[in-house]
Amino acid sequence: MVDKTVLAAKTAAVRDAVSRVREVLPQTPEALAADRSAREIVVLNLFVALQECVNLAAHWLADDGRAVPADYRGVFLALCEADVIPRPLAERLAAASGFRNLVAHRYGVLDPRRVYRIAREDLGDLVEFCAALAERAGA
Repeated sequence: MVDKTVLAAKTAAVRDAVSRVREVLPQTPEALAADRSAREIVVLNLFVALQECVNLAAHWLADDGRAVPADYRGVFLALCEADVIPRPLAERLAAASGFRNLVAHRYGVLDPRRVYRIAREDLGDLVEFCAALAERAGA
């Protein structure tokens, strides 16, 4: 099980990044597309929140003596296999790791509509993930 201090620090970082996205996200995808500063703040904070969740998942697996998968997608699925998080959440986070990779490696131009949808609809998954780990750790 992960160290509670590490869990608290990473959870705080996720919640801060999620909060920042919510603070600056415009009301429409068109407004996000038109506002470069808001778009960059949203993308950066989505990336930070996802990366902290990946780090936390890998840390949890390692501290639990389990193999840490080589890819980000796999760390969430491995937590599900270890009965730490539910399958639907693991699958959503595994899919979200693809967005993290797009940002990190600049595989292509990010579609502002996709960024907006993720920021509007999927932030709760990151918070739910942190809450699930905190509950499991008794924190």
